[in-house]
Amino acid sequence: MLTAVHSSVFQRTIEQVEQLPADDQWLLVEIIRQRMIQHRRSDLVRQVAEARAAYRVGNIHSGSVEDLLQELNEDEA
Repeated sequence: MLTAVHSSVFQRTIEQVEQLPADDQWLLVEIIRQRMIQHRRSDLVRQVAEARAAYRVGNIHSGSVEDLLQELNEDEA
């Protein structure tokens, strides 16, 4: 949920963007889109590295869905 301060800053930012020429607005959208893609890519790289590290130390196991269900049932017993 947006706080009043955050909402106010967000609204002012939108108003400032709306004052830009249309070409600049499109350029800004493209820049933000590319940065969001890069942030997501960086997050995925970090998550894969964490998963690989967990696998190396034995915190992650591979198996079938049936294996998972059996393990969950064993944990409940």
